[in-house]
Amino acid sequence: MTTETTTTTRLLAIAPDLDFHGALQDGLHPLGMEVESATNGGASLRRLLPRAFDLVLLDVDLPDVAGWDLLAMLRRAGVDTPVILLASREDVDSRLDGLLSEGDDYVVKPFGFGELRARIQAVLKRRAPSLEWRVGDLVMDHRSGKVHRGDVKLELTRLEYGLLRRLMERRGEPVDRADLLRTVWGIDFNPGTNMVEVHIRRLRQKVDRPFDRPLIHTIRGQGYVVEDRGPV
Repeated sequence: MTTETTTTTRLLAIAPDLDFHGALQDGLHPLGMEVESATNGGASLRRLLPRAFDLVLLDVDLPDVAGWDLLAMLRRAGVDTPVILLASREDVDSRLDGLLSEGDDYVVKPFGFGELRARIQAVLKRRAPSLEWRVGDLVMDHRSGKVHRGDVKLELTRLEYGLLRRLMERRGEPVDRADLLRTVWGIDFNPGTNMVEVHIRRLRQKVDRPFDRPLIHTIRGQGYVVEDRGPV
């Protein structure tokens, strides 16, 4: 599957160079790619944790955090979005082992736009099978950003989409409250509220309530799990 389709591919570009962001918009939009921009690590974390992108372009030279460290933070937070690193030859030579274990590809700076575009398309093609997740008749399509249950399209808020994405990512396994706070809200502490429970309840009203059997289940003492347990 290539990116020259009518379906929008969502990319997040994390780089301090504003001219680079402008060039990406001009070069990738005609290929059906929607590019969002961030110029530092903090802003990118806030965007990635509650939302699914198809691919991340990550410059290792950021003003607030090293790109290598940001990539490690994303992986620890459970973000498995493919990442292409933009790095100097010296950076690549010194960190190649880490790149191969956590990144999907790299492009050595300076680079031509044609090379970057080819790398993007190659990574998207390799990762394409993981862009659609299924549990029973529930389907989450990351490329289109749509969620269906059978023939019914579910209208989810951005937060609900992020919450369901994490549960679907770990489908069949319980996801505890701390994990959801960290990966969906970007919070590493107990806020002392029941916001996880409130949003799980709202998500269930859309994913489960109108249909013949629930897919989101509570496991006492362990958290929540998305799985198809058959007819009630």
